[in-house]
Amino acid sequence: MATDTSSYAEPQVIPLLQLPVQVPRQTYRQAQSNIPDDKAVRVRLKQITEERVKRTGAVPPLTLDELTEHTAAVLAEAGLDPIYGDYTSILVSNAAWRDSLARIPYERRLLLIPKCLRVEEKCPAPFDEFGLLCKECGLCSIQDLTVEAERLGYAVLVAEGSAIVRSMIETGKIEAIVGVSCINVLEKCFPHMEAAAIPGVAIPLLQDDCVNTTVDLDWVWDLIHLTSDDKTYRLDLDALKTRVRGWFAAGELDAIMGPVDADDATARIARDYLEKGGKRWRPYLAACAYMALETDRRDTEPELTAAVRKAAVAIECFHKASLIHDDIEDGDERRYDSPALHAEVGVPVALNAGDFLVGEGYRLLAEAGHPEAVAIAAEGHVTLSRGQGRELLWARDPQPLASLQVLDIFREKTAAAFEVALRIGAVLGGADAATHDVLRKYSESLGIAYQIKDDIDDFRGEADSNDLDQVRLSLILTIAHKRAEGADRDRVAAAIRAGAPDGADDLRGIAERVGALDKAEDLLAAYREDAVRSLRFLASPTLKGLMRRIVGKIFGETLIEGYCSEFETRNAASRTAGAEAAAGSL
Repeated sequence: MATDTSSYAEPQVIPLLQLPVQVPRQTYRQAQSNIPDDKAVRVRLKQITEERVKRTGAVPPLTLDELTEHTAAVLAEAGLDPIYGDYTSILVSNAAWRDSLARIPYERRLLLIPKCLRVEEKCPAPFDEFGLLCKECGLCSIQDLTVEAERLGYAVLVAEGSAIVRSMIETGKIEAIVGVSCINVLEKCFPHMEAAAIPGVAIPLLQDDCVNTTVDLDWVWDLIHLTSDDKTYRLDLDALKTRVRGWFAAGELDAIMGPVDADDATARIARDYLEKGGKRWRPYLAACAYMALETDRRDTEPELTAAVRKAAVAIECFHKASLIHDDIEDGDERRYDSPALHAEVGVPVALNAGDFLVGEGYRLLAEAGHPEAVAIAAEGHVTLSRGQGRELLWARDPQPLASLQVLDIFREKTAAAFEVALRIGAVLGGADAATHDVLRKYSESLGIAYQIKDDIDDFRGEADSNDLDQVRLSLILTIAHKRAEGADRDRVAAAIRAGAPDGADDLRGIAERVGALDKAEDLLAAYREDAVRSLRFLASPTLKGLMRRIVGKIFGETLIEGYCSEFETRNAASRTAGAEAAAGSL
């Protein structure tokens, strides 16, 4: 497909970095006894349920007998205790109604959110006869859910109870309901929805005591955005990731890149390193972008063409080359739980192998037949090198930096690589300039969040290296220096300037005392959310849905946090207090 590349193949002027809007912190709380506490168990239970409903062709609305039969079968297949029966029944009903919901326009749907997700002690929102009127103060996730749902066209109510559901159904204006509530309320709603044959899907709160309630937030977002125009349900992301990783086996690489000459030692070293380890996120992202855009145009699953495979491997060549060079520049002796390449073959040979991989990457992109992809890779290569250079120059004379300066280096070093991967996949998928603009912004937030997560993992000792032990450029140390006072601040500043690896436990203690890790977690959540919000301007519903799911796969899942009380006396009191607080804030 021919596309106008003039506006997105040219180098872009990078705007000044601005911090995203802070989002509510998410916290873990144990699920009630009749809901599996382990998220992995809930995800597996949901998957088994959806597979059974599809396999049996269950047609909604399900009778109580049908619901009971499917629930028992799902629990047996999952090997779970019957105590989870009520929870599983909701998942069965959701799976049965899912396709029906997807076909109903957003403007004919109701989103019902419980007020117990609010921070009751601080919530300024008043109540009317239908429920809470969110003031969008940003203290809880009600604001994000409400704003996004209303942007899509939903009617939104922040209230609970079967009476509300019944009254909305009776108006005839609502043809589907997406609800978040506790299990006992959802059970009361089922008869009304069954009688009216109204498609309804529900995400159960993980606690029903109305205090600090949590919910599987990613499930809420998925259901809010569910539309038949989004064809991501046709794409098995786990299977796609497995296929992409398979391209880096020896035989597959020979087929994609061409075999290595037996006498070419440099090519052999580089090829062996390309086969070695890694999560393959970047080639996977390129494949995802391509598949999403092609899926919008086809009734059958797109083919992963030779050009896509070459481009994906090229992207990994660039990444592997940067790792070889980074390990040399940073003095890291290990990578993938084994000696780094320069420790194995020597610095000169490793440098040359890295350069060789860069050349191989550009060769493969040229063979893929999209000149604009080469231009995108070149721009990203320059940006990444500029960011790495800023860090290396800082390391020659390390001084405490401002958080924005560190984040800007993250943007150049890490976000550029995500952008290259996604936009090359988009080029192969025939994306327009507007899509490339969105992917730039998405990549920026995604890349910064990824690097913040890496810093947090370093702090916790969960990464391959530890920037805190080695006093490298670290967001957590930067925040600790800003927040610390007196001797603690002097200690952090001295460690940064000296680049001294001793006293890491002392630095870690200071960082913990001043809340540096908490602040980093706040920034991680904010950039994650900023990445998701940037997608609202994508024209492709499948690409939009896929990119939202990618965030969850890279960073894991989160929970909504909130507080409420079901006691009517307290509700009545909070109406008055909320109204007074709202009036005082105007």
